[in-house]
Amino acid sequence: MTELHDLVRRLPKVELHLHIEGTLEPELAFELAGRNGLTLPYDSVAALREAYAFDDLQSFLDLYYACCDVLLTEQDFYDLTMAYLRRVALDNVVHTEIFFDPQTHTVRGVPFATVVGGIRRALHDGEQELGITSELILCFLRHLSEDAALATLAEAEPFLDQIVGVGLDSGERGNPPSKFVRVFARARSLGLRVVAHAGEEGPADYIVEALDLLQAERIDHGVRCLESAALVERLARSQVPLTVCPSSNVKLRVFDTMADHTLPALLAAGLCATVNSDDPAYFGGYMTDNYLGVVQALGLGRDEVLQLARNAVRASFASAERKQQIMGLIDAAAD
Repeated sequence: MTELHDLVRRLPKVELHLHIEGTLEPELAFELAGRNGLTLPYDSVAALREAYAFDDLQSFLDLYYACCDVLLTEQDFYDLTMAYLRRVALDNVVHTEIFFDPQTHTVRGVPFATVVGGIRRALHDGEQELGITSELILCFLRHLSEDAALATLAEAEPFLDQIVGVGLDSGERGNPPSKFVRVFARARSLGLRVVAHAGEEGPADYIVEALDLLQAERIDHGVRCLESAALVERLARSQVPLTVCPSSNVKLRVFDTMADHTLPALLAAGLCATVNSDDPAYFGGYMTDNYLGVVQALGLGRDEVLQLARNAVRASFASAERKQQIMGLIDAAAD
């Protein structure tokens, strides 16, 4: 087992399901609050960290959005993103595809350009300093209206050379993908790639809607696909990737314990499953933690670990050349 743990730690990793706002560690939240003259509703870093206990997705989102209030300036978004990149460099993440939620910030009066400017500057510096390549994905908040999403996409148009795709996140219950058909059609017409959260708290039917109506190229989470044999067969045949987030799934009570997670069943069914951290500051696990968690609790072996790593490379929006480079790094680590 020690040998396998060593492989996990040195393995080059690709992260495909990461909300940059979800990397806001309590220490940085207090630092930014002080910089911006704000007061958090907690007395200390320890008290805020203790609040990171959730009953479901919505209880997490309530705290997540409250903490986002400390993000106001381009430097705030730069510092947030650089802190994430420096942390995951320790996990040997070599490529990351980052979600951001502009509506969370523009509704507070933070300009779209401020958000994108800070994140993109950090991603550039992260590649230069750490060798981590990246892509940026704009997510629409599904608890808001489609008209609000369309307005956000229009606001994003001057920045499309800095954004690879669009996604759909926030509270899944009662907010099916079918609510956003027009905005995703518009995004595709602009040449943007398409991903969508589906099948975390929502049913397998939401995954079908994301595939059929939004034409999603990746399904974020997707663990409830196992409720439908026909859907599992379809995903196996098409190899549409699933960006699974094991620690998040346990923290938000999708599964009671890691030992209950269905990741082995997804792999056994021939699906293109990957491992990701989602909102690691809140869920207590970055990439290596998630890999080690499934190895320890689910009995995954060397072959499964390497398969998960290679699946993530194939599922990424990186260039063909970059994918080949990362595959070579994985092969070298495996040898």
